[in-house]
Amino acid sequence: MNWLEQPVKSPCDKSILAATARQQQLTKPPGSLGQLETLAIQLAGLQATETPAVNNIAISIFAADHGIAAEKVSAFPQAVTAEMIRNFAHGGAAISVLAKQLNAKLRVANLGTVTELEAITGVEDNRLGAGTANFAKTAAMTEQQLQQALAIGKQHIDEASADIFIGGEMGIANTTSATALACALLQKPASALTGPGTGINRETQQHKQQIIEAALALHQPKPSQALENLRLLGGFEIAALTGAFIRGAQVGMPLLIDGFIASIAALTALCYQPGIAPWLILGHQSAEPGHQAVVAALDKTPLLQLQMRLGEASGAACAVPLLQLACTLHNSMATFDSANISTATP
Repeated sequence: MNWLEQPVKSPCDKSILAATARQQQLTKPPGSLGQLETLAIQLAGLQATETPAVNNIAISIFAADHGIAAEKVSAFPQAVTAEMIRNFAHGGAAISVLAKQLNAKLRVANLGTVTELEAITGVEDNRLGAGTANFAKTAAMTEQQLQQALAIGKQHIDEASADIFIGGEMGIANTTSATALACALLQKPASALTGPGTGINRETQQHKQQIIEAALALHQPKPSQALENLRLLGGFEIAALTGAFIRGAQVGMPLLIDGFIASIAALTALCYQPGIAPWLILGHQSAEPGHQAVVAALDKTPLLQLQMRLGEASGAACAVPLLQLACTLHNSMATFDSANISTATP
């Protein structure tokens, strides 16, 4: 059986009930810790335990170039993708610093830089080609490349031994690809979702919007065909994220979702496998304008809103301490009985 068709797991109802009951016994008014309470209960259900934990954190960064960059839609040259891969490996990128601070395991995979990279310690060579094709003229990738990219995401989940998984991305022009995908899935015009990405000026942003509109007219994507849309408009790294999110729900691993691009990968996965919804925790609200519509479609409340738009899993990583605090409060606070404190009267 194709692994993509395997059923997803359901959260453990017994653990949810037990965690909910524990929250009612802790020395605080019910609901007074707000979202920290609901996070602890949610994680209890996902991890099938009354005492959830977020100690072992797996972070995977998938990187690839995009043929659509030939349409001059980004402020940076494609060489930056390869340069940032080196920066990830050498510990200089934001996510590298955050992963070290969180004591998280960071994996970096090159799925398709324009030029082949030298062997770099800490970088996995999964190059599927010299970036995707220019989706303004043809399909972004072949069916074989799509399946390979999805399978790389699956592999990262299968090899992770973690309490939670965070997927990140890097690729010059990937906000153009992600925006086109969002337009296809949400049936919204490019004018409603196109943003500045890496910081392009208004003129370039209008050009980017026009390129996306023309590509949508060329491919005529259908919202019901999530993976075909991914093949036509996506990137290797977005496909790997999609595969990871589908597989995470299949094996029962909580998924902490990053910003605009990762959220669109999550939306693609959700459209293909609606049952993954409980496994998605949205780390933050990106400053990228189109993210609001994607968040609404995911029907999730972002944990943070810090006006971040870096990508590379940085926003999601910043939300990890909140999850850890939610678990610590849930597991370590005294109960009314253990503290000999009177409970509220009806």
